[in-house]
Amino acid sequence: MSDAKRAPAWVYTVPVEEAAGIVKQTYDANLKALGYIANISRPFGNRPEIMRAHRQLYVTLMQTEENLTKAEREFIATAVSKENDCFY
Repeated sequence: MSDAKRAPAWVYTVPVEEAAGIVKQTYDANLKALGYIANISRPFGNRPEIMRAHRQLYVTLMQTEENLTKAEREFIATAVSKENDCFY
């Protein structure tokens, strides 16, 4: 099957009004920083311990003060996603 005909994956996500604990904290942080909840965060709501680890990895990679700016890191992440045919 060609990539154009592949159906996107569907994953249940925790609605904002049902979020609790780390899921609510992450959703609230997204809303404060972005004005919306980033789609990359939503699937992790089903596994809060993985959401916490993913968030910590993101912060570690993107907010460090070494060598590259945050914008340069975002550009690299975008280029890698594009190369991997990932729309994120």
